Amino acid sequence: MNDKKYNLEERLIDFAVAIINFAETLPNTKSANHLGGQLLRSGTSPSLNYGEARSAESQNDFIHKMKVCLKELRESYNCLCILHRAKIYDSEEQVQSHIAECNELIAIFVKSISTASTKK
Repeated sequence: MNDKKYNLEERLIDFAVAIINFAETLPNTKSANHLGGQLLRSGTSPSLNYGEARSAESQNDFIHKMKVCLKELRESYNCLCILHRAKIYDSEEQVQSHIAECNELIAIFVKSISTASTKK
């Protein structure tokens, strides 16, 4: 069993690194530079914000920070989908893999926020 798959912090770090590496492969065009920059910001943000969520000062603070992570993941998902539909990528397999992982992370955050809100 891969313990990393069940460690959210590690998954977010791996996702951020994958996004960095993916962005570096994008062509040097106006659209790729624009979307690549946006993806770099939104794709690395959840890992950083999750670290803050883990140190939240209250349940409300935790939920707020988790919602920030979710917002950034949804932005990353949309950006990846735009890149995919516009065919701005080198590897179909790679972009599909990033979209799938982002979607799984979104589902995890939606459930975590729902659970935390119920416990409030």
